[in-house]
Amino acid sequence: MAEILTAKNGAVGTITISNPTKMNAMSVQMWTDLPKAIRAFDADPEVRVIVITGVGDKAFVSGADISQFDKLRSSAKTQDDYDNAVADSMVAPVECSKPIIGKIRGFCFGGGLGLAAACDIRICSEDATFRMPAARLGLGYGHKGIKRFTDIIGLANATDIFVTARRFDAPDALRMGFVSRVCAGSEIDAVVDQYTKMIAENAPLTVAASKFNIRQVCAHPDEQDMDRAVQMVKNCFASEDFKEGRTAFMEKRPAQFKGR
Repeated sequence: MAEILTAKNGAVGTITISNPTKMNAMSVQMWTDLPKAIRAFDADPEVRVIVITGVGDKAFVSGADISQFDKLRSSAKTQDDYDNAVADSMVAPVECSKPIIGKIRGFCFGGGLGLAAACDIRICSEDATFRMPAARLGLGYGHKGIKRFTDIIGLANATDIFVTARRFDAPDALRMGFVSRVCAGSEIDAVVDQYTKMIAENAPLTVAASKFNIRQVCAHPDEQDMDRAVQMVKNCFASEDFKEGRTAFMEKRPAQFKGR
């Protein structure tokens, strides 16, 4: 069954892309449900970090379910509805106030590569394989999506993967800066757990302000919201967490952050 699965374990919200018979290809319903899952975790005060992964070890997301294309792209209306659902899935991780880690095993192609690029941190297994096959399918890739790639891996690398549509492996993804870590398949769960633990222990307001300001650096000038960026930093300094962080540092103990 093609579906978006969610689970919460303490401060960690996990979203699993599940379509195992099609290498976790995304159906239109999955594109529709994914932003809802992200926003639900974003609204949950207990969740401090989100992990997006694919079910099993063969694929993160192998792309869109192209078997639906004839039906879903058969008219201007269905084309717009489909494109809007995909676009919403790509912007939801960016707009989420909490860090999102993409845990990548196996295939990460097309829409899956775009979704991974929308995450804040990407960690992959040694057998991960990446590809942007739009040029092989005759698909146009929008300006915002391409800019997301150029912000992460630069103009030369983005041009390379888009115009060649070639596959590239985990070491190549690490060289480009697309992923932060490459792990053995048996170690990736532990490495991601380590990352989520580190993030969950940090001051939530500071983490949110950092993510927002990092995104603003990459935004177009007319998309920037500098007043909000400045206010988020001020909120950190005015917070109880800031007092707790200072006190804990002086007392040489772990801080107990509350997000306020």
